[in-house]
Amino acid sequence: MTTLKKLMLVAALFLATAVATAVPVQAQSAPDALSESYILKDPDVPVLGNPKGDITIIEYFDYRCPYCKTVNPVISKIVKDDGRIRLIFKDWPVFGDVSVLAAKLVLAVKYQNKYAEAHEALISMKDRLTEANVFSTLAAAGVDIDRAKKDLATNDAAVVAILARNHEQAQAFEFQGTPAFIVGRFRIPGVLSAENFKKAIADARLAAKSK
Repeated sequence: MTTLKKLMLVAALFLATAVATAVPVQAQSAPDALSESYILKDPDVPVLGNPKGDITIIEYFDYRCPYCKTVNPVISKIVKDDGRIRLIFKDWPVFGDVSVLAAKLVLAVKYQNKYAEAHEALISMKDRLTEANVFSTLAAAGVDIDRAKKDLATNDAAVVAILARNHEQAQAFEFQGTPAFIVGRFRIPGVLSAENFKKAIADARLAAKSK
């Protein structure tokens, strides 16, 4: 068994087991939050990369997670160079109230079609994320903050439900923290090198063809 195979455990996209992970989000998720369709194609979660790509990468992340920040340029380059990857970021705010605020605001920003810019601005921040610099960083990225607040107020229940679904999925996959990935039908807890991410993508494509 290769090192990559040891790191990657094949998992069905529906899992009934769960582990306890503290997260400051209280909401009811959709009854089918653990279904393959909701994991891969949650209608309320934006898709980046190539929406028609042949393989999906999902990252469960937190804007205050240093490892998420470190791996972001690696994943971004792989997705850009490959050209055939659907990329989905699933907010899993496990680092407290500021993480929840950041996640909710960026999800609200999708209503002004600035989700990608908002996500990149916060995940690329070098400074420690605070309530104040969440707003200033998003504003510098071209986000209309007043509109974002209004959109969040209007759609708060839907946004909180997204976070609840993400949390339920992360628990079901037994992820212990961020970042954590689904590549095709492989689960990858933690960070891999660019080379091993590429190997994971290749293996996921091969597995998809052999279904």
